[in-house]
Amino acid sequence: MSITQVLSRAVDVAYTHEDVRTAAQRMSARRVGTLVVVDDFGKPIGMLTDRDLALRVVGLGWDVALTTVGDVMTPYPVVVTEHSPLERALALMRKHGVRRAPVVGSHDRLIGMVSLDDIVRWLARQLSEVRRVLAATSPRRLAHVHPEVHT
Repeated sequence: MSITQVLSRAVDVAYTHEDVRTAAQRMSARRVGTLVVVDDFGKPIGMLTDRDLALRVVGLGWDVALTTVGDVMTPYPVVVTEHSPLERALALMRKHGVRRAPVVGSHDRLIGMVSLDDIVRWLARQLSEVRRVLAATSPRRLAHVHPEVHT
């Protein structure tokens, strides 16, 4: 299964030259805890989290108007290609200890984001479908629908 089945295409981004106040305001307005930092070509070059802002800006007493996203972002994000199997994405995320990863398409441009939460929700839906099929085809149910079937 390809990662495109579980990724979220609505991704909030930031740029290295932006001040962290602007980035934090974007996070607040959009109710997200992570921004993907992209270059001028739309390629992911870093991640900025609410934790980065708390520890690297507020915790150190830096001026939010003078500190840029590039000053505090985590560079070199773990990225997943749009054609990656789900298992490959999970292996990368586990290996690098990350809960979310940008997904890139052609020319390594950002097309979405995948998170462990996205994957868990998708798996839960799949298991629910399996449960429905099992319930619909169980011998007890078939005995009610087809009396000639004995349990």
